[in-house]
Amino acid sequence: MAEITAALVKALRDQTGAGMMECKKALTATNGDMAAAEDELRKSGALKAAKKATRVAAEGLIGLAVGEHSGVLVEVNAETDFVARNDQFKDFVKGAARIALTEGCDLEALMDKKMGAASVKNTLTEMIAKIGENMSVRRMQILSVEPGVVASYVHNASSPELGKIGVLVALKSTADRVRLMDLGKKLAMHIAAAAPIALTPAHISKEVLDHERSVQSEIVQQNAAGKPANIVEKMLEGRMRKYYEDVALMEQTWVIDQETKIAKVIENAAKEFGTPVEITGFVRFQVGEGIEKVQSDLADEVAKMTGH
Repeated sequence: MAEITAALVKALRDQTGAGMMECKKALTATNGDMAAAEDELRKSGALKAAKKATRVAAEGLIGLAVGEHSGVLVEVNAETDFVARNDQFKDFVKGAARIALTEGCDLEALMDKKMGAASVKNTLTEMIAKIGENMSVRRMQILSVEPGVVASYVHNASSPELGKIGVLVALKSTADRVRLMDLGKKLAMHIAAAAPIALTPAHISKEVLDHERSVQSEIVQQNAAGKPANIVEKMLEGRMRKYYEDVALMEQTWVIDQETKIAKVIENAAKEFGTPVEITGFVRFQVGEGIEKVQSDLADEVAKMTGH
């Protein structure tokens, strides 16, 4: 039997937002398996979110650069928010994003590109030595479209090019660029808030869908005792439709009016602009998402609860 430590309970709580006692119970039931414990929370009703919450623990900034038909997001991590507010760090993140856009390269190639008198990699190494804190260029992604625009949005911005959440959205269309960019900016703000994981249900990976269907099937079975198989299947499909509405961009409800589907927003825009409009892709980066970082300053109540 795995030891259910305070750190493990705290990690699950941070990841899911569920209560501490529910987290401890789920971890005990799953022998400390974090992924299985999250599923257990959902099955028991303690966690009702249809999509997986992402723990944001690392510090740093998202940098963006946008051109006429393309844009790029770059995430650079640091150990503390103090360093992330450092002007030298900010300049590095902005510079890396601009180089990535200009060169149209991948992350590995980016690190070898020139930044001033040195490479991006060597400039980062020098900054680490000077500031005395570990840093890394974690990831980057380029989005392009033609004809059309790549619109952007930065949330919690420390400058127009830097923030904690960065979004790019590509709109393919021959519509007026100003009007298209305005629509794209609003869509990017929606994506920042709603955090879709895919453009449509068809873009969600089979692995993710199979896992979600398995979880939802067990929830349905718990609430469908004695019901005919066809009713059970309809209940399952209903829950999966709700899941798609939560995680697929085109199925989501527009945050601006809280009633129109994004697919309808695009359809209406095409009619208004007098020409087809298509979202060909989007990118959403949030600082630290998916990074596990052990925290030593656990809450006293968690320590008392677990006895460790």
